[in-house]
Amino acid sequence: MTTHQLDALYAFVAAATVTALLTPLTMRLAHAVGAIDTPRERGLSERPTPLLGGLAIFAGALVAGLEWLPDERIWHGMLIAAAFITCVGALDDRFDLPPLVKLIGQIVAALIVVHYGIAVELITLPFVGALHFPNAGGAITVVGLVALMNVVNFSDGVDGLAAGVCAIIALALAIISFDLQRWAPGVLAAIIAGVSLGFLLYNFPPASSFMGDCGANLLGLLMGCLTVEGAVKTEVVLSFVLPLILLAVPFLDTTFVVLKRLKHRRPIYASDSEHFHHRMARIGFSRRRTIAYLYGWTLLLAGFALALRFVPYSNHKGHLYLGWTLVIAALALLVAAASVYLVYVLEILKFRRLDAIRLRRLRPEATPAQIERDITEDFETGEFQTIAS
Repeated sequence: MTTHQLDALYAFVAAATVTALLTPLTMRLAHAVGAIDTPRERGLSERPTPLLGGLAIFAGALVAGLEWLPDERIWHGMLIAAAFITCVGALDDRFDLPPLVKLIGQIVAALIVVHYGIAVELITLPFVGALHFPNAGGAITVVGLVALMNVVNFSDGVDGLAAGVCAIIALALAIISFDLQRWAPGVLAAIIAGVSLGFLLYNFPPASSFMGDCGANLLGLLMGCLTVEGAVKTEVVLSFVLPLILLAVPFLDTTFVVLKRLKHRRPIYASDSEHFHHRMARIGFSRRRTIAYLYGWTLLLAGFALALRFVPYSNHKGHLYLGWTLVIAALALLVAAASVYLVYVLEILKFRRLDAIRLRRLRPEATPAQIERDITEDFETGEFQTIAS
């Protein structure tokens, strides 16, 4: 192992250890101040659970970052922004801040990051080349960071999901960052993986602690900084595509939810029960089975992203090697098939079958055409009853 790789390993262990050791303290603090998540209609928790786990995540990231990240301005700025968004999230966990206040907090955190030098300078696209952003890079970065904070926040709806998915993505980005000779982002990726896995000890179903908005926003901010510095801000082909592949699961989840809210003219920031994990719960999946499928999907995408980076299917100058290109094409088909299976078969076909059973029990006199019409209406409106497994 190189010195930088050892730094990443030490940072990973330290981040995981500090987070794991401090999470019980954040649980006590949450009980003391009343930052408790109670079971509600749109949630999947079954009992009151302490929030503020993000404080332990921040502590783990801070300790490891101060010790193993370079003593450079951009990383100092990232830690300052991390402290700020953690505080905003903690206040939200306790007092349930208005959506506009939370958004302003996210924007301020992103502006701090950009002010200290983490910003998109160029994007390299296949068959297009490098696109430079001498003036708009800062604004693009702010929008991207705010979006990613919300993506992670939206995905944090079932025990262990956000932490596990972030750990998988961070480990893949650590490998990619070191291969791109971006060792500092590689260390940051190891830190993110460490704090995620350290917290997962208490967040895996049945969770005894939730990271809350302070943890979800923090992980989203750190993941955004990692994406910019570890992959996007290079002239390597596919450097922009790889993070999109890795983040596909939470991005697709958020996209589907936002489109559903827009379709029914609901506020984008309004909470509902239309996320992947809610839909899987409605068709009878346990929490562990739900996150197993979503972990598996994320692992599959991570494997494909790594294959795109390491399989020698091209000379990166426009020439493709037939054999290896066919391998990549086969992997792409496998990933696409698995994604269709998860999104369509598990969520839609099985739900249609179970919904049909429910409607026949409620209305035994209904004709097949009437049942089909009612099922279609359920899908259009999202207004249906929970189906017992």
